Amino acid sequence: MRETAAVDLSDLLDPASTAVLTMELQRGVSGDLAALPHLRDAAEAIDLPAQAGRVCAAARSVGATIVHCTAEFRPDRQGSTSNARILAASAELNGDRLDQGHPGTELIPELAAAPGDLVLSRSHGLTPFVSTELDQVLRNCGVRTVVAVGNSINIGILGLVLVAVDLGYQVVVPRDAVVGVPIDYGESVLTNTISLLATLITVDELVATWR
Repeated sequence: MRETAAVDLSDLLDPASTAVLTMELQRGVSGDLAALPHLRDAAEAIDLPAQAGRVCAAARSVGATIVHCTAEFRPDRQGSTSNARILAASAELNGDRLDQGHPGTELIPELAAAPGDLVLSRSHGLTPFVSTELDQVLRNCGVRTVVAVGNSINIGILGLVLVAVDLGYQVVVPRDAVVGVPIDYGESVLTNTISLLATLITVDELVATWR
């Protein structure tokens, strides 16, 4: 793991060039309308909703960019496909929870979404960068570092981190604001894979840097 003591967090997390990316922190994914109880329960077990809310509040206090990366589909599924087992399973379990206009697409209340936050939804794939406008929006905002929070480490967070690195961004992951299932598997991925790609910190360290 990249030791935070050897990293200048104040420079890495310069608010003028940093964006917080929340990954699928929606009512229909990890909130009260979740179709996957085990993922919701894992998030609640580590207090992920509140920790993600702390990250967003700290970002707003210093003027850092916040982008909520969500999944949202047409009811007829035009433009979407189930070309992976997880996509097919999710479509069956979710039903209409993530359809446009459904309450399940709403952000969880703990994020306390503000007018200055950006929301970019996707209707395909598993990660927020590929074939969406996210990369261009971040570059237009002068972003060089992204802070990844949300779920899940199994696929979404890992994919976000990999693509962000490939696109040239520095990546920071507050390890207590992301979760995988089972929880100990997510911890193993953080330690053995994501630590090779990103700077791992805690929410307390991030908040202290931005205080």
